[in-house]
Amino acid sequence: MTKVFIVEDDPAIVKQLTVALTGYMLVSVRNFRSVRQEIEEVAPDLILMDITLPYFNGFYWTTEIRKRATTPIIFLSSADDEMNQVMAMNMGADDYITKPFSVDVLKAKINALLRRTYSFSQAQLTFKGFVLEGTELTKGSDKVDLTPTEAKLLRTFFEQPNRTVAKDVLLAKLWESDEYIDANTLQVNIARMRKKLHVIGFDYIGTVRGVGYVLA
Repeated sequence: MTKVFIVEDDPAIVKQLTVALTGYMLVSVRNFRSVRQEIEEVAPDLILMDITLPYFNGFYWTTEIRKRATTPIIFLSSADDEMNQVMAMNMGADDYITKPFSVDVLKAKINALLRRTYSFSQAQLTFKGFVLEGTELTKGSDKVDLTPTEAKLLRTFFEQPNRTVAKDVLLAKLWESDEYIDANTLQVNIARMRKKLHVIGFDYIGTVRGVGYVLA
């Protein structure tokens, strides 16, 4: 059974999630001083993360989690301003939902994120000496670990080198329905991925203004 780990200090929200998310094994954090340690012990398939928490906020814990794991993370927060959403994505979140949230939208986002995380191709692809396999991009002894979302994005580019990939094609391929996508989600994921890839000298993803992106 799919395990979902809830990092939320509002008992009412935890209860709402427990009632709504039937069909999943739900685990809620016990000690807000040791969130990462509990997540490592439980090894969940997906994490629901609040921003405002006791001791350390959700941004801190997401950064800590991303040092060791690529487990998909969805933020649930009452902060609906763009700055917090962009910050969450830059820290390593895969999606962001504002409170109060629609249970149906949350379920759709969880299911879509689980599908794209655990059902993508592991086949090896190459471009200019770089090798993409699963969620790893390597060149010689250099390696970078990608989140499942980043790996799917990069795989899409590797499959169509020197061809412009439209934004709506990427959204349809990765998130399956524009209905549930925030406008800046794709842009933030691309920016985060470029920054990560730059570390090993991969700087081949160009922007085609107003259209999409190209690997060249």
